[in-house]
Amino acid sequence: MNLPFDFIEQTRQLMGAEACNELCEALTRETPVSIRMNNDKCPLHPLHATPVAWSKGWYLDYRPTFTFDPLFHAGCYYVQEASSMFVEQALRQYVHEPVVMLDLCAAPGGKSTLARSVLPEGSLLVANEVIRNRSQVLAENLIKWGHPSVVVTNNDPADFPELGGVFDVILTDVPCSGEGMFRKDETAVSEWSLENVNICWQRQRRILQAIWGCLKPNGILIYSTCTFNREENEDNVAWIARELGAEVLPIETDAAWNISGNLTGGEFPVYRFLPHRTEGEGLFLAVLRKTCEDSYEPASKRNKKNKPTDKKQTVAYPKAVTEWIADHKQYEFSAENGTITAFPATWKDLYMRMKQTLRVIHAGITLAEQKGKDWQPSHSLAMSTQLAPQVFPLADLTYEQAIAYLRKEAITLDASIPKGYVILTYQNHPLGFAKNIGNRANNLYPQEWRIRSGYMPEEVKTLLF
Repeated sequence: MNLPFDFIEQTRQLMGAEACNELCEALTRETPVSIRMNNDKCPLHPLHATPVAWSKGWYLDYRPTFTFDPLFHAGCYYVQEASSMFVEQALRQYVHEPVVMLDLCAAPGGKSTLARSVLPEGSLLVANEVIRNRSQVLAENLIKWGHPSVVVTNNDPADFPELGGVFDVILTDVPCSGEGMFRKDETAVSEWSLENVNICWQRQRRILQAIWGCLKPNGILIYSTCTFNREENEDNVAWIARELGAEVLPIETDAAWNISGNLTGGEFPVYRFLPHRTEGEGLFLAVLRKTCEDSYEPASKRNKKNKPTDKKQTVAYPKAVTEWIADHKQYEFSAENGTITAFPATWKDLYMRMKQTLRVIHAGITLAEQKGKDWQPSHSLAMSTQLAPQVFPLADLTYEQAIAYLRKEAITLDASIPKGYVILTYQNHPLGFAKNIGNRANNLYPQEWRIRSGYMPEEVKTLLF
């Protein structure tokens, strides 16, 4: 790896020559493999794995062929870099009651799926991504994770203030110069420059200014990057505290984790994961509590005018559909544009405001889509942890059948399987729906999610239990 000269010089000035050399050497080593289990679906201990000390994640001593592992597509686990899992500590130590949380720069979904697993029951997570195609990947990963109290949006940070100060927690894993990703992404090395670092820290401040009014007084901001320099890290944290009004909070850690602290001489606590000291990639994280009392008041309230809302056309649908999910009385159901959605009733009013203000691309559980006179169950329902048992017949697939299904190829089911909508499973974990018509089954796996590779690797390694 040919690291940029300016990067080496900048890092030497920050860390000292010895630590800089150790870091540069670590960046030539192989990247560790780590995952998190989805305990709501598959609370198992993977084999050939050791725990990630600061999270309920696992290091694997082998690299599974994730694309060809049906349990990966079933949302049973998520592949996430171990250092990023440190967000779990911030949430566990400072969030103890149900909250509304925003993950502002959320794609592809690692920190969102982690947050959704850690947040207290009754919380609502809003996961946002500004780039449209990345927001679709974010939605896919959260749908597979299966928790119903999630909203996925595709918006610029400047779109959020119209909601007002509604968030108790905001995670800003801000776009950065990507120094911590050098050994995973050669493009990050080739695109790095001092000029880009300057562009990044200024962009990060604009993002934080845009979103600050959406955080409630005494709310928690988790600020993180995957970079090493001080400009995007300590300097920005000092700026948030000074200019926006916040207190930097400590996180209790274990010395054995080898987390580095503030490298600029500042007294406020920050947490640096450096590859020559911790087993993972580069991560910087700080936790701040908002101390100023101001929060943004939407223009509609300032002007005492409510934003006009479109009249919704009522669509009739069979009430039996509502019983496809467990505890269905805890949900608000709506049918719009040929789609039936179930959303936690607790957050109904906030959800309505978000639909009027933001570009919502997924929310709650999509139950069914209208196909002619038929209501076809949605893939979101199959992935949901709230899928009611015994509503649909199940058909467990072999590995070969599961891969064919995930490629959206034709499937033939056993003659004992009833006709109609069937949930196809692998090792008893739902993969999605098919419509069994007897001599064959129509594959209802989402076209855009299919495995596109037409060949099998010479050696397939799946996660072992």
